[in-house]
Amino acid sequence: MGKSVSKRKAVAARAAGDEESARGRLLSAATHLFCKNGINATGIDAIIDEAGTAKTTLYKLFGSKTNLVNAVLESEGKAWREWFIGAMEDGGGDAQAKLTRIFPALKRWFAEERFYGCPFINAVAEHDKDAKQFRNIALRHKKVVLAHIEKLAGEMGAAEPQMLAHQLALLIDGAIVAAMVSRDPGVADTAGLAAGNLFGPSKVKKPKRAGSPAELVAV
Repeated sequence: MGKSVSKRKAVAARAAGDEESARGRLLSAATHLFCKNGINATGIDAIIDEAGTAKTTLYKLFGSKTNLVNAVLESEGKAWREWFIGAMEDGGGDAQAKLTRIFPALKRWFAEERFYGCPFINAVAEHDKDAKQFRNIALRHKKVVLAHIEKLAGEMGAAEPQMLAHQLALLIDGAIVAAMVSRDPGVADTAGLAAGNLFGPSKVKKPKRAGSPAELVAV
């Protein structure tokens, strides 16, 4: 009986491993094809062909193409945020130094062979503009990115950290779209120059004085 139980556990473990492997291949294939060709233009057959799985496996693991799209966006968003925030934080330095790393990091991304733009912008762009499904996923992604930029803007002493975060986010989104259309990584340099103007002295809070000269003398 002990051997039988052990054998069943081993079979179950292999099956779970196979499912995890198939899930990874399907996510990888769908991510590549959705980003390169578009969600609507990519059929289930193309995905399973690239992933090397059966159609039944895809439906068993994800249930539908829509669920697969959601899984791709969630997975891509998490990976991108980890990369983007890491690119700002790696190397240390003060908050402004971290913010100035945004556009050099984007330039490296734009130069990659598999750069196809932002999957969230692309997903919202090619679907019904009244549909909330992909917009909500995109907004959750953007909220995390904005929160980190706003935190750094506050640490930098920005007069309006939230406003600065939104200004930088607009430059980021604009650079992504421009790079996708032009295939020119150098648009990140232009966006970076524009961002530099947002870090000027007038945009940063002036430190509070301890007191007036008269008060200091009195002390």
